[in-house]
Amino acid sequence: MTEGNFVDYVKIYVSSGKGGKGSTHLHREKFIEKGGPDGGDGGRGGHIIIKGNKGLWTLFHLKFARHIKAGHGGDGGSSRSTGHDGEDKIIEVPLGTVVRDKETEEILFEITEHGEERILLHGGKGGLGNWHFRSATNQTPRYAQPGMPAQELDVILELKVLADVGLVGFPNAGKSTLLSVLTSAKPKIADYPFTTLKPNLGIVAYRDFQSFVIADIPGIIEGAAEGKGLGHYFLRHIERNSTLLFLVPADADDIKKEYEILLDELRRYNPEMLDKDRLLVISKSDMLDDELKAEMKQQLDKDFKNVPYMFISSVAQQGLTELKDKLWQMLNVDTAEPENSHGI
Repeated sequence: MTEGNFVDYVKIYVSSGKGGKGSTHLHREKFIEKGGPDGGDGGRGGHIIIKGNKGLWTLFHLKFARHIKAGHGGDGGSSRSTGHDGEDKIIEVPLGTVVRDKETEEILFEITEHGEERILLHGGKGGLGNWHFRSATNQTPRYAQPGMPAQELDVILELKVLADVGLVGFPNAGKSTLLSVLTSAKPKIADYPFTTLKPNLGIVAYRDFQSFVIADIPGIIEGAAEGKGLGHYFLRHIERNSTLLFLVPADADDIKKEYEILLDELRRYNPEMLDKDRLLVISKSDMLDDELKAEMKQQLDKDFKNVPYMFISSVAQQGLTELKDKLWQMLNVDTAEPENSHGI
């Protein structure tokens, strides 16, 4: 999936189908002079349905679908025949899609499971034919109900990436490089800030054919919650991650300060993010010798008493197996180690 094809926000106009009108037909047949009313009902209009599809990772297929309309119901006919129902329009979306009313900004619902279907707009109900209105005092009613009108709505579809682990860090912290060595993903990697402009997903293969999903989120800068840099454009993708991996390079001026800035930006955007499991990973540790690493570990033990941390090097392939083990334990809390355990 290229950056240009990753679309996580679209606005579309949707319209359900209107119901068919009932028939006012009067029965006519040889040797039956007054057959009476036999007008059938109109068919219902088509629904607009949102359906989850785990095979989709983006809303790109809806980028140019500005108007989506369901079919109208057919009119009722003679011999009490009901008109056909309008064709439903099924809009398939990736898991993690939030459907929002564009005008009121109200969240209507969200799709989180494969095959989950939610009716966004109901089709208009078909009108009743004149057969329903016959009575002893009105044996030949010459009227029927019209179909109910269609519903229409401007909606916003917003994708919040569903991943088990979210990579959080400043630009050039090495997030894309880590994703590329842990998974088969091919994110853009370069030696300048904001190389990643869209979230990248990768599947980490683990022991016994097990796996988990990790997301590389575009780099955070101080003030991101207020819209600086890429702003809240990417922060919403972290909301659904169960574990946050904070990546700070070993050559950072102050590891604790960088971590606290990242954490504060998440708190200001959504305080609930602080309830997620956290793991601090010191990247580019291949530039550290054993003595310097031991000194850093002493300081980190003081600064991060309740946050587990690890040293890794994506380029030198150091500590990656231990990292996958630790993430798997955190994602499966029944077998997880205590929160204050540290690794090198």
